Amino acid sequence: MKPLQSLVVLLLAVAIGVVAAQWLGTDDLNRYGEVILRYGGYDYHSNLPKVALLTVIAVLVLWLLWSLIAAPFRAWGRYRRKQGRVRLIDGLQAYEHGQWQRAEKLLDGAAKDPELSAVALANAVRSAQARADASAGEALLQRLGESDATLQALLRAEQLLARDLPVDAINVLDVAAIQPLPPRGLWLRTEALARAGRAHEAYGQLGALRQSKVLPAESNSELEARLAAQALLEAADVNALAAQWEATPKALRPTPDVVGAYASRAVALNWDEPALLALEHALDQRWDDELVALYGRLPAERLATRQANLQRWRNVHDDSAALRLAQGRVALAQQQWDAADTFLHEAIASGAGAPAWEALGELFAQRGEHALAAQCLANALRLQRGEDSVALVRTAGAGADEVPPRATVEDLPTVPQPPVYNANEERDEFGNPRLP
Repeated sequence: MKPLQSLVVLLLAVAIGVVAAQWLGTDDLNRYGEVILRYGGYDYHSNLPKVALLTVIAVLVLWLLWSLIAAPFRAWGRYRRKQGRVRLIDGLQAYEHGQWQRAEKLLDGAAKDPELSAVALANAVRSAQARADASAGEALLQRLGESDATLQALLRAEQLLARDLPVDAINVLDVAAIQPLPPRGLWLRTEALARAGRAHEAYGQLGALRQSKVLPAESNSELEARLAAQALLEAADVNALAAQWEATPKALRPTPDVVGAYASRAVALNWDEPALLALEHALDQRWDDELVALYGRLPAERLATRQANLQRWRNVHDDSAALRLAQGRVALAQQQWDAADTFLHEAIASGAGAPAWEALGELFAQRGEHALAAQCLANALRLQRGEDSVALVRTAGAGADEVPPRATVEDLPTVPQPPVYNANEERDEFGNPRLP
């Protein structure tokens, strides 16, 4: 109790005592009852009001004596709690400044206060991890389990996920003693399920995650789309794929990642018709270059219908390099060499990049022009390394006049050059020819 409050209580007690003393001075108090105390062969008589007042005074005196005796201990306790909070604040500040060892020491000292133990030890564990001291971190984590098992499980799950051990993280979070999981635990378990290849289970936790508001609305939407796409890719058979597709919200189905995952998995399960229809419906609703590239890349049938759809979309999206690449791939699958050649050169000129060069290399390889195919693949590798592509060179005698020049290909006849040196001649250990 604060000193001011104690003074007020004492003044009230004195005032009540004065009023009670005046009242007790009257002679007719015996009508309220008499109290007889017999002790040591003597009888003590008094009336009930006096006994009650004496009892109250005795209690107040005892309380005052106890307060005086306990005051130093309470002051010491307040000092220790204040010091613990100071260590906690300084430790957190040191952690934010990157002073890991100092932060760990201060937080370990702050953990002596039971009220601060869990928070202090959790941040001490993070400080030990930041300075790569696994043994100290594990010891602090074990101590944390004695004060807060839930926080210990969350930190251990984070460590296991960082080491790419999602199944172990799920087992840690599924312990009955820490159920129900807090919002951060739900998020960690969802991430662990996704990494463990159990996206359909993780998808079932999205409702609880939304209610907990552990993630912002935009992140929740991104997580839902990612889990929906992964769950579709994990479908074991056509029935499971169809069931998962039906469970996917309609607003999410046209999303490029989701419909792309559905189409890819459907084609892998030899279910071509629904895959192509889903892609066509999504592209009609909202144009996406990645989807049209997938539409042309899928090893599915209906080549003539796909080519017609691509031509129809080109009337609206003529500037799409991915669309021209898709046309080239479908024409290549139909073995329409001239059309594929035209489309792929247009795709390269539009900036389709390495995939277009790879497709063009496949075209030349199927036509038996392996030198040009090798040059196309080399250009694809150059683009993937961030380098510029180089013009194709057609050697003499390879039918240079059969193919018209392109904006992206130079058909330059060249004369084979003799080798600089004979590869079979004898050389020393440094690679230099030996003198005769």
